[in-house]
Amino acid sequence: MHSCVLLKIFFSRRRKGMTSLIPNTSHYPSTIRDLKPPTVVETGMATSPSVTALYSNTTDSELRCSFESAGSDSEDSDTCVQVRRHTGGDSRWDAIQVANSRDAPLSLGHFRLLKRLGYGDIGSVYLVELRGTGAFFAMKVMDKASLVSRNKMVRAQTEREILSLLDHPFLPTLYSHFETEKFYCLVMEFCSGGNLHSLRQKQPNKYFNEQAARFYASEVLLAIEYLHMLGVVYRDLKPENVLVREEGHIMLSDFDLSLRCSVSPTLVRSQSTRPSKAILDSTSIIHGCMQPSHFLPRFKLSKKKSRKQKSETSPVKGSDLEFMAEPTNARSMSFVGTHEYLAPEIIRGEGHGSAVDWWTFGIFLYELLHGTTPFKGSGNRATLFNVVGQPLRFPESPTVSSVAKDLIRGLLVKDPQKRIAYKRGASEIKQHPFFEGVNWALVRSAMPPHIPLPVDFSQFSSREKKGPESTAGGGSVLGEKSTSSDSSYLDFEYF
Repeated sequence: MHSCVLLKIFFSRRRKGMTSLIPNTSHYPSTIRDLKPPTVVETGMATSPSVTALYSNTTDSELRCSFESAGSDSEDSDTCVQVRRHTGGDSRWDAIQVANSRDAPLSLGHFRLLKRLGYGDIGSVYLVELRGTGAFFAMKVMDKASLVSRNKMVRAQTEREILSLLDHPFLPTLYSHFETEKFYCLVMEFCSGGNLHSLRQKQPNKYFNEQAARFYASEVLLAIEYLHMLGVVYRDLKPENVLVREEGHIMLSDFDLSLRCSVSPTLVRSQSTRPSKAILDSTSIIHGCMQPSHFLPRFKLSKKKSRKQKSETSPVKGSDLEFMAEPTNARSMSFVGTHEYLAPEIIRGEGHGSAVDWWTFGIFLYELLHGTTPFKGSGNRATLFNVVGQPLRFPESPTVSSVAKDLIRGLLVKDPQKRIAYKRGASEIKQHPFFEGVNWALVRSAMPPHIPLPVDFSQFSSREKKGPESTAGGGSVLGEKSTSSDSSYLDFEYF
């Protein structure tokens, strides 16, 4: 009862703007809008729109955005995205808001497209500058006709809706979105440090030491925890999708394969070694008001409780309470992901939920520490066979600690219901000895193991690129060499 009263006081004060009960939660949103049922998606490769195609034969009226994506019934269809709390002091918000005036709504004409950063399944990402501001962004451009012909429209819509929900230091910031007659455009945060795949390739022996791996894994874990609390199953974790910001911290990217579902928060004991009985039923907590546990108040149980109450709700003396929200009931039959990272339940076609993210997290950690994935075969077919039928093995070299191996073993259990974090999610993983010593509330303040060299944006100050008519088949864009061979620029793809 004491915890119930405290929770009621906590949420009551939040509604009145009185947040003295909690530490600074500026990195996270205060509310979460209702989410839609999961969507089944398929994989494929899209054609990249060229810069010439973006601008040619397009009138000023066609460049103006309609503020809605086709078929969207989302409340967030307006191009004016709300300023995110964790980027509240970001000058790029001011630049976007000034450009996005009533007389001239944001359009492609407001941007200088400078270089293609990469391409993915449903579109290409460009480095762009908002004209006259010196503000740089990453713009994802998706061809409408291609999306319709390849049945990818729902995927594009899902990604935009997910990006509109995010407000987290290790996830992308969506500054704006708009559409023209031919294209959908997402204006996002630009990451200048490449991705973890390219960074791993540059390490001695092509793998990270355990300290660096722990750093990157802890930030990825917090990002996945936040996504699960939103009811989003990521489904596409791999080093290529983990970008490095200019200060060295990470950002997950690419959400077109993600699964959206409903989720209900519960209150559990943080020190229990196994999933605890929920202290409060999910109906006792305001639906949609949930935040990662390490930024929420932790309530100690009253010492005046009766012995009976203690025996029912306090199996571990002195344990704290924390919020947990894991979309364990999510189910999809779609076959999505990268072969080396696919979970066994996806390959077997049994239907899958949020546990696939913990499998991919195990593969991800294994690759950071060993420089390769554990089930890689001679080809895709052999890889899938190994995932389903072969046991997990660790090579003799490099040497990895026993606690790291133990965590990876727990994550790479082939039965999803026996996998670590299946019920309690990231809360269970954060308590594993591998992460001992990690201050989860101050992860963002930790010193990264690698600080990227700053990008010289002055190289783009006097020129604006024009590209070929078509970039089908992954050809070069903007009249320049590909990013992989351009030593003066960024050696990575955004996807």
